[in-house]
Amino acid sequence: MDRQEIIAAIEPIIRDLFDEYEGPVNDALSAKDVDQWDSLANVQLMVMVEKKFGFKFKTGEIAGLANLGELADLVSAKKTA
Repeated sequence: MDRQEIIAAIEPIIRDLFDEYEGPVNDALSAKDVDQWDSLANVQLMVMVEKKFGFKFKTGEIAGLANLGELADLVSAKKTA
């Protein structure tokens, strides 16, 4: 899967978790763009992404993610590892 396919797979999770957010879901999307995206929602997002793709993140892997594009890159790396 490439970055855009991964983001497309994560989009329904974003739409479900952040049901008030109606903006674009793309590489640049980050917590600062979504009012509902707080630390608890971030944990929920990571758990939902783990379930979607069938693996677990290490805390250090997700701690410095700046946006959805970086999350997609991490998912891609984990899928090919």
